[in-house]
Amino acid sequence: MDMRSSTVTKRLERLAASGICDASVENIPKYATQLKELIKKTVDERTAERESELFKALADPTRVKILALLGVRRMCVCEIMVALDLTQPTASHHLGILERVGLIKDERAGKWIFYSIANQKLTNLIQKIKLLMIT
Repeated sequence: MDMRSSTVTKRLERLAASGICDASVENIPKYATQLKELIKKTVDERTAERESELFKALADPTRVKILALLGVRRMCVCEIMVALDLTQPTASHHLGILERVGLIKDERAGKWIFYSIANQKLTNLIQKIKLLMIT
């Protein structure tokens, strides 16, 4: 048993001894196994990675502003640049991140590329989150 496992086991033993959780001190290894199985049943690793990327994309104020603009209407990159005072490389960087996670999509109109929200349900979800933060 390595040092980390020993420390974790001791913590679980203290938790069980406190009577706060369902585990008994005698069944700590079994309880640890149940906890590991719980995460496997609860969260798929690939899904967790995708959700993490989505939340990382939403964690930047500039990208949140871009989503707000695109929630109003589709826009060309040059319009987004002007609205947010961004350089073309910076705007493209942020748009690329939002597009990779599926929040926005692009549409070519001649030599122009317009961006829009990929799924209106995402806009609705973001609005609900905003409401939760206000209350």
